[in-house]
Amino acid sequence: MREVELGWGKVLLVKDNGEFHALGHKCPHYGAPLVKGVLSRGRVRCPWHGACFNISTGDLEDFPGLDSLHKFQVKIEKEKVYVRASKQALQLQRRTKVMAKCISTSAGHSSSTNVLIVGAGAAGLVCAETLRQEGFSDRIVLCTLDRHLPYDRPKLSKVGRGANEVVTVDVRNKKVVFKDGFKLEYSKLLLAPGSSPKTLSCKGKEVENVFTIRTPEDANRVVRLARGRNAVVVGAGFLGMEVAAYLTEKAHSVSVVELEETPFRRFLGERVGRALMKMFENNRVKFYMQTEVSELRAQEGKLKEVVLKSSKVVRADVCVVGIGAVPATGFLRQSSVNLDSRGFIPVNKMMQTNVPGVFAAGDAVTFPLAWRNNRKVNIPHWQMAHAQGRVAAQNMLAQEAEISTVPYLWTAMFGKSLRYAGYGEGFDDVIIQGDLEELKFVAFYTKGDEVIAVASMNYDPIVSKVAEVLASGRAIRKREVETGDMSWLTGKGS
Repeated sequence: MREVELGWGKVLLVKDNGEFHALGHKCPHYGAPLVKGVLSRGRVRCPWHGACFNISTGDLEDFPGLDSLHKFQVKIEKEKVYVRASKQALQLQRRTKVMAKCISTSAGHSSSTNVLIVGAGAAGLVCAETLRQEGFSDRIVLCTLDRHLPYDRPKLSKVGRGANEVVTVDVRNKKVVFKDGFKLEYSKLLLAPGSSPKTLSCKGKEVENVFTIRTPEDANRVVRLARGRNAVVVGAGFLGMEVAAYLTEKAHSVSVVELEETPFRRFLGERVGRALMKMFENNRVKFYMQTEVSELRAQEGKLKEVVLKSSKVVRADVCVVGIGAVPATGFLRQSSVNLDSRGFIPVNKMMQTNVPGVFAAGDAVTFPLAWRNNRKVNIPHWQMAHAQGRVAAQNMLAQEAEISTVPYLWTAMFGKSLRYAGYGEGFDDVIIQGDLEELKFVAFYTKGDEVIAVASMNYDPIVSKVAEVLASGRAIRKREVETGDMSWLTGKGS
């Protein structure tokens, strides 16, 4: 696998099973050089974000990602390889798959639709997009509470009921009722309502300039209010730490309040959490750990101080709360759709609920994770929502697809990227190779004798390699990573 210059641009030349293929040389979404990715089982995996592309067609096979790669014609004559490519295709890395247009005769009948999608986030949009890519030309309706059209999404032949809330789902009569009384019949239904952020329940919770970031307006107001002033972030998970990192160059001060001993402790473990905490402290972030907010104090109705249970008082002009979320499934409690004790929607491998014709995907579901012995899990990642939305659409079309993707996520803080693959809940040991202090490391999370997740910084493409090994069905044993010998991961594609 190597890059080849063709005058107007480059291609990725791949030889697999004696056959040559030529593709766009960069991931179309993140610009990662695919020559540094992982080649396995007829596909190449992005070294940065884990998206997988079929080397025969260029099609996106596994998420995260929105578009496919260009595939170029290859000819072999007298042991020479010739690649034929247009200038436009070389310069435009991404390729959008052709989508069917809505030709349904019922499109003008506003009280019914063939497919209704509740929620226009990643899962809902990918479901709609997949239906169109697979040739579905009947009516699709997406409804969302968001006032904005979805961003970074292709245009779809759809009808949007923006800023309107579903309050009742009648699965017996295949009908939903909206808050304004509007009723809509459907043939197939996807439930992708996402989640609602947890809020503080302390004294003063109603004061102004306290946010849970859910909309562009929220983010813009936080940045505007924090500029040159004091910002407090409650919660040291991914959302909280990303916000804190972003605000350091804008705010006068940034403070983080967290109940745990270290950031990311439950997700990344104590040692990795402390290394990342030190990086934040080196960038002027102040931490208040093993405590929580007891009061928000205001001056003229606007936030001025955050009082902690440790008795510390922190100056604050703006506060961002990132303490978790709950599934936004309250509207389903009177329906026949099963919810678990936490309010999540259980689905099978085909993203089917207990009700025929009703599917669910995204942050609000629990699903069987194939490579963890079909354990029912909830994984609120952007990548997973994409994969689930596609599987749901394929099964609406009776294609009998099953969810099998390996979870993959990333975050960027202070110009450094942390990558993560697998599902590490319940890990009982962390094997670290590299240098934590230099933030050049790979951490393997193990449970018993098996590696169940991996995280890295400045160690690409190790996470993509591990993801591909897990996707192949091969178990990685603890003893394989304890020695520091990574030869079991080396091979073609690096």
